[in-house]
Amino acid sequence: MRTLISTAFVSLDGVVEAPGGEPGYRNSGWTFKDIEFLPEAYELKGREQKEATAMMLGRTSYEAFSPVWPAMEDFADYKVMPKYVVSTTLTEADLVPNWGETTILRSLDDVAALKETEGGPIIIHGSATLNRNLSDAGLIDRYHLLVFPLLLGAGKRLFSDTDKDAQKLKLVESEVYANGLQKNVFDVVR
Repeated sequence: MRTLISTAFVSLDGVVEAPGGEPGYRNSGWTFKDIEFLPEAYELKGREQKEATAMMLGRTSYEAFSPVWPAMEDFADYKVMPKYVVSTTLTEADLVPNWGETTILRSLDDVAALKETEGGPIIIHGSATLNRNLSDAGLIDRYHLLVFPLLLGAGKRLFSDTDKDAQKLKLVESEVYANGLQKNVFDVVR
């Protein structure tokens, strides 16, 4: 069974929207505004590229990342990695040709079936709606969270507000950095 890992930059109040400067969000670029850059705080991001064997994205994140990430040296390991895009509307014609093997999954059942296959961890980047749906369906196995010392108020959140049974998490790794960032790695307890 494959491990599904959600990785996110998240504000203290749970917002994940537009951390890198994506247009249309009033606090866009919040990960680098007024936050001192400390390379050690981002060690987890490099490790993820080495440990993951595939990447999963929702349609919106795929459309944002696919024109940019294939040419970025910082994400070179992801270029050759198989990608899975969960979307009911994306077509094969919408996929970029220069970002490696990409498979469109149409449902959470498709994601559950993929998890049952042989292979290593699958990392989920961005994809707020997909993350909420996968979490609510009990399909995420681990969270890699870099928590920023910010309260952003409005914005897309990592976790849904669905009324559901409590989901227990086990903290397996954590660190606090001089710039206020916190690394929290949680396994989902089944």
